Amino acid sequence: MKSTGYKSPVTAHAIAAALLLAAGTCAAQSYPARPIRIVVPFPAGGIADLFARVIGQKFNEAWGQPAVVDNRPGAGGNIGAEIVAKSPPDGYTLVMGSIGTHSVNVSLFSKLAYDPIRDFAPVALVMEAEGLLVLHPSVPVRTVKELIALAKARPGQVAYASAGYGTASHLAGELFKSMAKVDMVHVPYKGNVPAITDLISGQTSLLFATMPTVLPQVQAGRLRALAVASSSRSPAAPELPTIAEAALPGYSVTNWIGLFAPVGTPRDIVVKLNGETVRIMQAPDIQKRLANEGAKFTPKTPDEFTAFVKSEIAKWAKVVKDAGIRVD
Repeated sequence: MKSTGYKSPVTAHAIAAALLLAAGTCAAQSYPARPIRIVVPFPAGGIADLFARVIGQKFNEAWGQPAVVDNRPGAGGNIGAEIVAKSPPDGYTLVMGSIGTHSVNVSLFSKLAYDPIRDFAPVALVMEAEGLLVLHPSVPVRTVKELIALAKARPGQVAYASAGYGTASHLAGELFKSMAKVDMVHVPYKGNVPAITDLISGQTSLLFATMPTVLPQVQAGRLRALAVASSSRSPAAPELPTIAEAALPGYSVTNWIGLFAPVGTPRDIVVKLNGETVRIMQAPDIQKRLANEGAKFTPKTPDEFTAFVKSEIAKWAKVVKDAGIRVD
């Protein structure tokens, strides 16, 4: 009997699915075939930039293709995140997102040009960094309670720096103001490095920063540390109390960074990027570095990282609303 050429819908769908799977597998096997671009939405020298360069170098060593770090700071990380959200979903443009760009900003900014869930494929959580409340040595306080007393005695005169609108350091400062019921002036910078530089020179009074970026300055005597911003004491500075135990029960802010690709990036490429990132971050030298600097790495699959980001969005939406924080 001569065939009519007809295929049932089930058969056609099965063939299409098999072809897509084969194409994805081939894409992952040949990936990367050209340089990878890692957009860092913050200035060079900050924690996101430092670890983007570490990971980029390791990608190069593993795959023989350069991974170029492209710093695009501004608007609390929104500029760099938007660039990647609108890039081709082929695995060759990634962003080192943060708690700000992919959790907080959606609640802080009334008009955001991207959606942290709808427009991205979460690849891998890179690290979680404990926060540290640091002061310029000239500020005449030694405890968190004394800082609160000073701010109440001088309303609108104590200036706190941040890495920019919507960043973890901004949110930490606003949460502190809300819980302590003090009036401090927010001075935003385009990243941690310029904020730390001006704090060291005495242009501002204090900063809520990630521990890896300021602990060396504390150890060198250029800054004074008052307390840890996370929920528990840090092994990197066990002598320091948490802000919660020192003065404000319930206070906790932990920064994090992670790799994201544009939504629609082939699943096999996302999985490949995740596996290599996890391998890099679990290396003994990286683990030792993280521990010494007050940071940690918890391996997560792309699906687990997606669930983590969604939970962070919900968590900070409530904090932003309860604290009455708004950028625009």
